[in-house]
Amino acid sequence: MLSSMAKTRYEALSAENWADFERLFGERGACGGCWCMSWRRKSKEFRAGSGAGNKRAMRTLVKAGRPTGILLYKDDEAVGWCSVAPREEFVRLEGSRVWAPVDDKPVWSVSCFFVAKPYRSQGVSVELLKAAVAFAKKNGAKIVEGYPQDLKGKKLPDAFVWTGLLGSYEKAGFAEAARRSPGKPIMRKVVR
Repeated sequence: MLSSMAKTRYEALSAENWADFERLFGERGACGGCWCMSWRRKSKEFRAGSGAGNKRAMRTLVKAGRPTGILLYKDDEAVGWCSVAPREEFVRLEGSRVWAPVDDKPVWSVSCFFVAKPYRSQGVSVELLKAAVAFAKKNGAKIVEGYPQDLKGKKLPDAFVWTGLLGSYEKAGFAEAARRSPGKPIMRKVVR
């Protein structure tokens, strides 16, 4: 487990640690030029901005001081990313039947993860979820929700599980709030 290997900490993505985010995501912008803008932009905008355009869009959000997510550090190296912000920041959730709001309570959403290859399968996503909840709480959230995949024992390539896995959410103390598609639960954690 990562936490037993070294000292870890998390930081909100900011102009000050932008270079760490760039290093973690690499030249390709994590998964094919995403730069964690997939759920933040309409589909057409996202595709048109693949690569440099999505990177500029994320940088604009960061410079404006908008909550975008957190970086998890092992010693002084960013080894993981978790996108977490108020649900309304993720415009692609608006029209989704599967991810439609559970109720009218305001929530913060965890939309994706990116973990550096050497640190995968070491519990980093659980640590990221715990840090995301702490970050959201610090910013006034009462409920944090996420949209993991329930693979039911199947294995997928890492690039296809960017929304996280059900087991990680369960280990981080989230509970299922709704399920409108067999492999896609909505998981929630009430922040105390």
